[in-house]
Amino acid sequence: MLTIYGVYRSRASRNYWMAGELGIPFKSVPVKQSYRLADPLADDAPINTKSASFLAVNPMGLIPAIEDDGLVLTESLANNLYLARKYGGPLAPADIREEGLVGNWTMWAATEVEPHAVRIILTHDAGTENNDEGRAKIATAVAALVRAFAFLESHLEGRDHIVGDRFTVADLNVAEVFRYAMSQADLFDRHPKVTAWLARCQSRPAFKAMMEVRSTEAA
Repeated sequence: MLTIYGVYRSRASRNYWMAGELGIPFKSVPVKQSYRLADPLADDAPINTKSASFLAVNPMGLIPAIEDDGLVLTESLANNLYLARKYGGPLAPADIREEGLVGNWTMWAATEVEPHAVRIILTHDAGTENNDEGRAKIATAVAALVRAFAFLESHLEGRDHIVGDRFTVADLNVAEVFRYAMSQADLFDRHPKVTAWLARCQSRPAFKAMMEVRSTEAA
C-alpha cells in the first residue's frame, strides 16, 4: 500500500490529491514540520521532520515523502509523476510526447513559479503581509510571477487543460504551485484564462476532499 508522509498543510497536499484522483488506497503518516513545534525533539512531541523515525525515511528531513512497495521518493511533484506512471488512467501521459510535456510543465512550475509563489504564502503565514517589509516581499514575488502567468495564459488560449484534452497530472502539479499565489487577486484578474483553469482544477471532487481534510488540521 502507498504510504504518504506529511500533514495535509504542506506540499503533501499534492500527493494526497493525486491519490484521491487515482482512487488508490493509502496510509497517511501525519509528519509535521518541526518549526511548528516548540520542542520537536521532546519525548512527547508528535512525529515531525526532526523525528528519528522520519529521518530514517527521508534523511533530508523534508515532507512529503512516499513509500510504495519499498520504493521511497521524496519530491512532491516527482512523487505525482511516479504515481501517474504506475497507475495510469487519464491522468497519466498517453504517449512519449505527452510524457515529455508533462515533465516539462512540472519542472517549469517547480523552477519558474514555485520559488516566487512560496515567498507570498510564507509572508502570509508569518503574518507580515501588511507591514512594509512584507508588502515589499510580496510585490517582488508578484513582479517575478507576471511573466509566468502570461506564459500560461497564452498557452491556455483555446484549451481547457495544459496537456492533451483532459485533466492530467500536469494540471494537478501546476495548479498546486499556482495555489500559493491565490492571495494576489489582481494578478489573477489580469489573467482570466489562468483563473478559469485553476477554478476547474479546484472544482474536482478529489481536490475538494483533500482540502476538507486539510481544513481540519491545526494551522
